[in-house]
Amino acid sequence: MATLKPEERMALIKENLAEFLNPEILESIINEGRNPRIYWGTATTGRPHCGYLVAGVKMAQLLAADCDLVILLADIHGFLDNLKAPIELVAHRVKYYRFAISALLQACGVSIDRVEFVLGSSYQKTPDYIMDIYKMCSLTSEHDAKKAGAEVVKQSANSPLSGLLYPILQVLDEQYLNVDAQFGGLDQRKLFTAAKEWLPKLGYRQRAHLMNDMIPGLQGGKMSSSDENSKIDLLDPPDVVTKKIKKAEAAPRVAEGNGLLAYVEHVFLPVAELKGKREFIVTRERDGLEPLVYTNIAQMRSDYENDVLTPQLLKPAVTKALHDILIPIQEAYNASKEWQEITLLAFPPPEKKAKKVKKIGTRYPGQEKPAGAVDNVTDDVANLKLETEKSEA
Repeated sequence: MATLKPEERMALIKENLAEFLNPEILESIINEGRNPRIYWGTATTGRPHCGYLVAGVKMAQLLAADCDLVILLADIHGFLDNLKAPIELVAHRVKYYRFAISALLQACGVSIDRVEFVLGSSYQKTPDYIMDIYKMCSLTSEHDAKKAGAEVVKQSANSPLSGLLYPILQVLDEQYLNVDAQFGGLDQRKLFTAAKEWLPKLGYRQRAHLMNDMIPGLQGGKMSSSDENSKIDLLDPPDVVTKKIKKAEAAPRVAEGNGLLAYVEHVFLPVAELKGKREFIVTRERDGLEPLVYTNIAQMRSDYENDVLTPQLLKPAVTKALHDILIPIQEAYNASKEWQEITLLAFPPPEKKAKKVKKIGTRYPGQEKPAGAVDNVTDDVANLKLETEKSEA
């Protein structure tokens, strides 16, 4: 991308954000000709799936806007959150995440030269950090800690204490990563507003916070790594991707809550722009018509609601656009023996359960007894009677 003006950099940073807290912090830095330092963190638990493309595309836009990007691989957070990831697998998953996220960003058309990967445990066990945790605990109520982590930390009627530490660590990360802003999903809003309040209590400055929308899964609702039908893995082969998109929920004329349209808005159109030309093409060769070419989501939603763009036309177009992003990621995976080896260590295949051999009886219901055969109970009674007669004799 050519050198951007300050207003163009801010427009790229703001695009498709659901909410932006304290934007003036970044505006001031950009107007001074400096590069904002922004961080995005992820707990290294389940396998990254295509839901990560939404955050990945926004990070690619931040890089295109000349921001310095810090990606926190939050290994300690992973097992603080109700032991989501066994501690012995965390080290392997950290390496897997680094491979996957690097390939994802490059597939979006940006360089990763300005990306800094930081391992949470590299600084979260230092004396200064631990002391700040103690200080923050003394200033934060149980109620406020639970509220801050309500949308991102697994909670129950008798939750472990680790869930209360999770938001405190994430707030302190802003200071110890020396960033100007934190980026995350809209589900982290309570945590971000807590950071605005808590950090000044320790004498630290406030940061800006950027939030992207939580897009629907393929079957509606939130995309979840635990729901195989709701998500597509970054390494799913083309035939599996095609099959899952064919099964995606896409009611005709209903644009609201349509996960496929959300992908176009938050992933495909921005990626096309990063690669040089903002457009999304829907072919209509089967109908002998010219293709539909979209440069903005508003026109696309209008056509969908008016049945100009149908689910039968949309799904193949989304499939092709997704293949165009996933294929470079999978090529990088196939070219890296180290990535392949770490995948088996990070996400070992489940052990096959041994099949229980059922004991087959000598008779089946309804079969007649062989001649001279008696029930086992009758045999036992007869034997007992014989034993008694012998003892009396």
